[in-house]
Amino acid sequence: MRYRGLAVLISLLCLSTSAAIAQEGDAAAGETVFKKCAICHIADSDKNKVGPSLNHVFGRTAGTHPNFAYSSAMKAAGTAGLVWDDATLRDYLHDPKLKVKGTKMVFVGLKDDGEITNLIAYLKQFSK
Repeated sequence: MRYRGLAVLISLLCLSTSAAIAQEGDAAAGETVFKKCAICHIADSDKNKVGPSLNHVFGRTAGTHPNFAYSSAMKAAGTAGLVWDDATLRDYLHDPKLKVKGTKMVFVGLKDDGEITNLIAYLKQFSK
């Protein structure tokens, strides 16, 4: 009886650890997802391409990366208080044109929540 209780406890701990890891995402898998973004963006350095650098994007006010010509919609979103964090990036990555109406970004978005979670984990590496 004692061993059964211990087995149940160990199982619960393993499940809760797996759930926490799943919520944090897999940065290696996110690197693969980022290939969809790499045509226009870079994350590992502070250079702008067709899109702004995503280096240190977490905590950045939308539309404020230096030397990038943002749409007036993105600048207005930043002025209105849009700051990139897990939740705002998740919404934007899911449907950029819905989150910031008038954005220049032509990417239609990621529909898979797992891909978004992994992409966010990847981008976080470059915001430390």
